[in-house]
Amino acid sequence: MSKAIELKGQIVSEIVEKLQKSSSTIVVDYRGLTVEEVTELRKKFREANVEYKVYKNTLVRRAAKEVGISELNDELLVGPNAIAFGFEDPVAPARVISDFMKDHPKLELKMGIVEGEFYDKDKIEEFSKIPSREVLIAKLLGSLKAPVSNFAYLLDALIKKQEGQEA
Repeated sequence: MSKAIELKGQIVSEIVEKLQKSSSTIVVDYRGLTVEEVTELRKKFREANVEYKVYKNTLVRRAAKEVGISELNDELLVGPNAIAFGFEDPVAPARVISDFMKDHPKLELKMGIVEGEFYDKDKIEEFSKIPSREVLIAKLLGSLKAPVSNFAYLLDALIKKQEGQEA
């Protein structure tokens, strides 16, 4: 077997592994971005613990076929594409891309797979508006804490009122 075929097989295996391990996979068209802009995007992805790679479409199609993702096919994977893999927070890649697109409209969101489900561009944009897991947990804890805090303040006020009447 030639070295080129062996190398392509290794790359396909790498893509298969990432598709299986990632909680979200977002495909973007990066055409028109400068090297500096792509470097800035990569930095933002690293900060969000998202892996960003450019692969040949044929290799991505082959890997997607192995994993059973039929949506990543010849019709959708055309042109220069890059893939963002989110392993920890499934919304992180979409959030980073959405924020980056505000200042760099040449970056185009194409599609994504979140928790094994295929989503088009519009749905991925909706996902990007979901707060991070930490923010959601903080909001939940704040909601749970509020009634208890209000009850404690009420009891404290009643105690002070009774002490004021006794004096």
